[in-house]
Amino acid sequence: MDHLSRFDGSALRSQIAAEVREFDFQLGERGSHTSRLDRFSQFAVSAARAAVADAGFDGQLAGTNAAVYLGSALGGVEYAEEQHARYVEKGIRAVAPALAVSVFAGAGATNVAIALDLRGPAISNANSCASGAIAMGEASRLIRAGGADVALAGGVECPLAPLTFGSFSVIKAMSKRNNDPKRSCRPFDQDRDGFVMGEGAGILVLEEWEHAIGRGATIMAELIGYATTNDAYHMVMPRPDGIEAARAMGLALADAGLKPSNIDYINAHATGTPLGDAAEMAAVRAVFGDDMPPISATKPLHGHPLGASPAIEAAITIMALQNGYVPATLNLDNIDESCAGNHVAMPGYASPLETAMSNAFGFGGTNASLILRKS
Repeated sequence: MDHLSRFDGSALRSQIAAEVREFDFQLGERGSHTSRLDRFSQFAVSAARAAVADAGFDGQLAGTNAAVYLGSALGGVEYAEEQHARYVEKGIRAVAPALAVSVFAGAGATNVAIALDLRGPAISNANSCASGAIAMGEASRLIRAGGADVALAGGVECPLAPLTFGSFSVIKAMSKRNNDPKRSCRPFDQDRDGFVMGEGAGILVLEEWEHAIGRGATIMAELIGYATTNDAYHMVMPRPDGIEAARAMGLALADAGLKPSNIDYINAHATGTPLGDAAEMAAVRAVFGDDMPPISATKPLHGHPLGASPAIEAAITIMALQNGYVPATLNLDNIDESCAGNHVAMPGYASPLETAMSNAFGFGGTNASLILRKS
């Protein structure tokens, strides 16, 4: 996290972001297609390629019914802003022809499908900051129903453009701790004042169990439970009592056939907003009572790339399960009374972990919860 370098944000209330400053997109074998991609779709294709390689597929997915389920709050908005500026300055002839096929909601998923020759369903959702979790959950439902053996699922976000970034600054959703960027994201802290917008992508390979075993895959974790609900309350503010977020957690546990006591760790959505963190903790208390498992928030490590955050955090949760380690919640100096409890992990620590919950919440009152189990 540092001061914005993508554009001049000096007039904004919030002037810091989690930028990906070194990104070299490789065209790959289908270069005639990928050479025309905007940054959003480049992130999607790059993350998908990395996921497929890490899963041990060596071209075997090309031409198959493998699915692509991606979530993004804003899709190709950065490219749209760039092209709009060209339009205002020089007219329509200056606008790139690729704009029309770069800004629609399905661009990320369909570009991945084209780049990797994946012929199953290519589905996108735009459920704000819960998008990545919903993509993973819905992909798991597809696999359970027999609609595909393999799915690439997760979230992608490139929102660091002047108008988009400025709009979040205007509603005071982001931190204004501009003089201390690295400590600006402060989940659960009494001095938290908003999130730090970031960009990034997180894509995971979901695979039917027998299919994975049959090819000798290294299985890192099982996605055994998922649910989503809506607050039906407000476009920006969460329900203060957290009852619908709690219901999403409860339904995810039921989907996994588990009780709250079976959860060893919770990766919180916790963006560092005053209302959001308090509402999430109220929801967790409603589900787990006083017997909460360890909870941590990892956004101080990677910022908040909106719809990509849940997939990135699911990957972090899987790493926590694999390594038996509860991640730290950085920048937590003085825990807020509304979030208090010895369950919140400040420094990280080693602990045997078998099953974890990863939560995600978004504008419009969208709630999503994933249950992951170590393999």
